[in-house]
Amino acid sequence: VIAVDALGVDKVRGIMLPYRFTAQVSLDDAAKLAHALGFKYEVLPIADAVEGFEKILAGPFKGLPRDVTEENLQARIRGNLLMAYSNKFSALLLSTGNKSELSMGYCTLYGDMNGGLAVISDLPKTTVYELSKFINRNGEIIPSDTITKPPSAELRENQTDQDTLPPYDILDSIIECYIEKKMSSAEIIKKGFDKATVEFVLKAIDRNEYKRRQAAPGLKVTGKAFGIGRRYPIVQRYVP
Repeated sequence: VIAVDALGVDKVRGIMLPYRFTAQVSLDDAAKLAHALGFKYEVLPIADAVEGFEKILAGPFKGLPRDVTEENLQARIRGNLLMAYSNKFSALLLSTGNKSELSMGYCTLYGDMNGGLAVISDLPKTTVYELSKFINRNGEIIPSDTITKPPSAELRENQTDQDTLPPYDILDSIIECYIEKKMSSAEIIKKGFDKATVEFVLKAIDRNEYKRRQAAPGLKVTGKAFGIGRRYPIVQRYVP
C-alpha cells in the first residue's frame, strides 16, 4: 500500500511464494490486496526448490531432526527468487520486516531480510496494525484477515509468533523503553513488566545486532531507529 501510494500502481509488483505451510487465507488475502490496489500480481510456488535443497542436504542431515534450519531454507529460497526478479526487471526489492521482528531476530538473513529498502523497519508491529486500520478508514483495502488473524511466519504447521514471543503490545512497550528511551533492564522491570520477559527481550535484541548490521536501510519514523541511528557493539559483556 505504501509503495503504491508513493510510486503509483504501475511501478509496483507483488509476488506470492507459497509452500505447503502457506495458509489459503494468506493466498486469498494477497490476491485481494492486489485486486484492491490494481498492481500486477504473480504466484511462484517454491515446492520444487525446497525439495531440491533438502535432497542435496539429505546426506549431511541424515538422522537429525527437522528444526529451524528447514524453516530458514524456505525463507532463503524465497529471498533468492525475489532477488532474481529484482535483477531481471531492474526493480528495487522492499524487505518486509517491522521493528518488532528486527528487534527479536524474527527474520532470516539472506531470506526475508533481502532487499534494497526496508520501508516499515522502524514501525513496531502494533503500529503496523494501527497504520493498516488507518489505511482502511474509508473502506477495506488491506484485507481484514491480515490484521485480525494470529501473525505467523508460516514455516511449519500451526505456527504463530506468540508461540515464542510475548504478546506484541507488551513486546513493543519493552522495545520502546530499551531502544528509544534508553532504559536499563532494572528501570523497565520497575515499570511493572515481568522480569523474565524483560530479560528475554533485551537479550534477544542485543544478540541479534549482527543481523541488523546486514539489513537493508530503513525509513526512520521513531525517535531511535536501528542502523546508523543506533550504533551498538555486536559483542559485549555488560548487562544493559
